Amino acid sequence: MSEPMQDQLSRIKEEIADSFDEELEMQMEEDRLDELVAEGMSEPAEATIDRRIYFRELFRLQHELVRLQDWVQYKKLKMVVLFEGRDSAGKGGAIKRVTQRLNPRVARVVALPAPTEREQNQWYFQRYVPHLPTAGEMVMFDRSWYNRAGVERVMGFCTKDELEEFFRSVPEFERMLVRSGIILVKYWFSITDEEQEFRFKMRIHDPLKQWKLSPMDLESRVHWEEYTKAKEEMLQRTHIPEAPWWVVQAVDKKKARLNMISHLLAQVLYETVPKEQIDLPGRVRNDDYIRHPVPADMYVPEVY
Repeated sequence: MSEPMQDQLSRIKEEIADSFDEELEMQMEEDRLDELVAEGMSEPAEATIDRRIYFRELFRLQHELVRLQDWVQYKKLKMVVLFEGRDSAGKGGAIKRVTQRLNPRVARVVALPAPTEREQNQWYFQRYVPHLPTAGEMVMFDRSWYNRAGVERVMGFCTKDELEEFFRSVPEFERMLVRSGIILVKYWFSITDEEQEFRFKMRIHDPLKQWKLSPMDLESRVHWEEYTKAKEEMLQRTHIPEAPWWVVQAVDKKKARLNMISHLLAQVLYETVPKEQIDLPGRVRNDDYIRHPVPADMYVPEVY
């Protein structure tokens, strides 16, 4: 093999390794957090999936997610995925793995802040409607309209009448979405009381994660049983044939991600999208073009 070809092959390998490192960095950070507080826990954590198997399957599934994304765009499909669950249940980590290799112009995440005063006086679903997908888009809701059945209910942010109206309206709202052509998939990430306590302690003890702990998160520990009752009624009253709930066992974060992504891929009968061969055009060179040097004081200092 010629030297230029060897150099190009090395560059390709480095690019692939850099892509893998992105996931490895996230996983190493999570492992570091586990070790940080594991000694203070009375029960040892159960063995999880082998790391080599996890990464192999994750990269394989992410490749399939790219194929799904291409199919959604090619067929002009509209897809909505809801991620719900208790605080620290792993929704954010799962969403990161879903979107990590996808085109943000096709697959986007919606994580709305607390409603404004104006939004509080709108039709309840109104603030979510502008974020629904158009043809060829996938939208992941990091929490959704089900806030009303969870945190708003437990913390007293809505009245009993408003809650009851939500339960009457949401099945019809979701049936309308499905009739309009939207593929709607709803996931509830389920963890135990003990696992949530463990993950909260991880965040408390790590300065890089303390920002994730809001006063509302801490308050949720006090209201564990109320949240459980709210979840049970929500699943019972909003589990409809057109848009069923899917419960993800999320105590083991690695298995939860793989299981959820594998299930999500099975919700659409996608195929490989036919693509035209891409040929990189040659650069146009003009004899009168002179590249001017960049002033030295404009460069970022090379500390590393």
